[in-house]
Amino acid sequence: MSTRPAIAEYPAEAPADHAGWVSETDYWCHYYANADRPYEWNNGHLEEKPVSDQGTYLVYLWFVELLRHYLREHPLGQLAALEMGFRLALPDRTVIRRPDLGLVLAANPAPLLPLDRSYHGIFDLCVEALSDEDRASIDRDLVTKKAEYAAAGVPEYYILHRTDGQLGFFSLNPAGRYQPIAPVDGAIQSRVLPGFQFRIDDLKRQPDPDRLLDDPVYPFVLPGWREADRRAAAAEAQAAAAEAQTAAAEAKAAAEAERATAEAERAAAEFERATVEGARAAKEAERAEAAEQRAQAAERELARLRAQAAGD
Repeated sequence: MSTRPAIAEYPAEAPADHAGWVSETDYWCHYYANADRPYEWNNGHLEEKPVSDQGTYLVYLWFVELLRHYLREHPLGQLAALEMGFRLALPDRTVIRRPDLGLVLAANPAPLLPLDRSYHGIFDLCVEALSDEDRASIDRDLVTKKAEYAAAGVPEYYILHRTDGQLGFFSLNPAGRYQPIAPVDGAIQSRVLPGFQFRIDDLKRQPDPDRLLDDPVYPFVLPGWREADRRAAAAEAQAAAAEAQTAAAEAKAAAEAERATAEAERAAAEFERATVEGARAAKEAERAEAAEQRAQAAERELARLRAQAAGD
């Protein structure tokens, strides 16, 4: 590995290269940080990075935001500064590439330190926002960098673009070659970041994070909001259940009161009927007693008349 000069000591002006050739030391000292546009270094030659269009840039921004959501929930690594360079010692040459996005896992043997302006290891994930201004720019990401990243051992490589035809998602196989990551139900699932996934269609639609809260593909997006919604829904369901329970208790009490009133009314009616029957029975008894008294009086009168007749 080459010695890398301190970037803070770069001269204000870069020296002219000799016949188009720039040493690696000169690149780090004079071109890496001070160029008006970012340059990469390819075995002694400077290569200016092309610019992506606005549509592709929006795809890139949405992807970065999604990745940041994931890393907040699963802090397995950190993102490198924009276009941070790293050195690739390839079998046939040495290059310095500056991916649009680099990821370093916490388990990577080369940690990414707070004061680093270049990365001294191999990224675990490289992402390029494809520029399609010409065929050379397209081949730069789709062919050249793809081969270089694979040879250097970058585990995953994503190529982002505003159209489906220029998208690419690759994972390193045991043979050291990139193979396309096959979508599962339309979603790309990372092997470097367990649980990180995204729909290819969402790269084009770029839905806001709050639209992903109920989407099973994105459980790592705003989990606090999802938990708050879950708790609010649970509290609302609990309140509704308590209200229903109260209403049921009130309905039961009303039914009990209604049954008690009906029982009281039936008891009153029975009592009234019993009173009427008692009065009727008393009158019948009174009439019977009167009839008996009359009969007894008649018998006494008859006995008296018989006794009188016998005396005569």
